[in-house]
Amino acid sequence: MIDTHAPLDACADPAEDLVARARDAGVERIVSVGSGLESCRETLAIARRHDGVFAALGIHPHQAAEPDAAALDELRELLTDPLAVAVGETGLDHYRDYAPRDPQRRLFERQLELAAELGKPVVVHTRAASDGTAAALAGFGGTVVLHCFSDHELLPVALERGYYISFAGNVTYPRAEELREDARAVPRDRLLAETDSPYLSPQPRRGRPNEPANVVHTVAVLAEARGEPEDELARQLDANATAAFGLP
Repeated sequence: MIDTHAPLDACADPAEDLVARARDAGVERIVSVGSGLESCRETLAIARRHDGVFAALGIHPHQAAEPDAAALDELRELLTDPLAVAVGETGLDHYRDYAPRDPQRRLFERQLELAAELGKPVVVHTRAASDGTAAALAGFGGTVVLHCFSDHELLPVALERGYYISFAGNVTYPRAEELREDARAVPRDRLLAETDSPYLSPQPRRGRPNEPANVVHTVAVLAEARGEPEDELARQLDANATAAFGLP
């Protein structure tokens, strides 16, 4: 099993403990996510220390007005590491609006250009920005992973374009029936699961910090919602992640 989105450096517990507990739960691979240059450097260091941990590196839309947004040459250098398997997370967040929207858009476009240049998939964060996200991605010909999917309005575009769609612990919440309906609509070969640790703990662990071991609960709910055997779906999700991120 794999957790395709876990910012390990953002968790309170040491990465060593998180990885060990994940393996005990049957989660053998993790894509850890760096947001900002310092976080990206730490994420790469974590990946180097642990077999089965890979890195997605980017500048988050919340950071679009910070100095890191102007340092994409340094991000490019970090992304040349063999353990760096994706650009991101990047995208647009018009829900929090922690950064002005024009800088968010420019940063997103520049990271899409970087992903195209390096031939890497892009991990996309989008909140309350479905039209802008779809427009920015329209000219991108590479692999797209929509992380922590919760944007029902973006689903038709994502399905038409063949994006990978990743669901986090919020798909397990009792009132998240629309999100489970969206999960049922995703083709088997385009579905992913993640924790987005330490956020969005699945229902059985709600109220506690999330961690990669908990992706098993999300997979179980996805399997139930889709009417598929859990073990078969887990194998399919693993194969999907291998294809999406080019994992060994």
